[in-house]
Amino acid sequence: MSVDNAGGTDGPVTEEITVTVNGEDVTAEVEPRLKLSDFLRYECGLRGVRVGCEHGVCGACTVQEEGLTVKSCLSYAVQADGAEIETVEGLADEDGSLHPIQEAFHETHALQCGFCTSGFVMATKELLEANPDPSREEIETGLADNICRCTGYQNIYEAVERAAAKMEE
Repeated sequence: MSVDNAGGTDGPVTEEITVTVNGEDVTAEVEPRLKLSDFLRYECGLRGVRVGCEHGVCGACTVQEEGLTVKSCLSYAVQADGAEIETVEGLADEDGSLHPIQEAFHETHALQCGFCTSGFVMATKELLEANPDPSREEIETGLADNICRCTGYQNIYEAVERAAAKMEE
């Protein structure tokens, strides 16, 4: 924290955090009020983290923190200090080949405008890690915290089924 001798601050109050983002350590000085979504987008340059409703309703900002999905618009970057964060950009292999979930979304055209896609992909990852062979009802329930503004749910559900089959191989 930055404080001058008179007890006031000489600029915004900041805290140093270190977060592992997609396998790489990132250390930054951040204001305590900086949302995790904004940290990932603007400090880390990860534009796959979308900011939609800013109320945790739409799911566009979904990332994984310590292996569990979180709405990054509802948490602060300082809360992630020491945590491991994975975004949609971290799913692809280093050679650029897509993760089976990303491939399945592409192959089934499970996107229209694409705004919600990264959130759905990250929610799908958690769903399939917990349940590698979900029924359609389990898929619908597992993705209920994400909203597609273009109503592309049928293709999204098909993408999850395809991804499950690909990951089983």
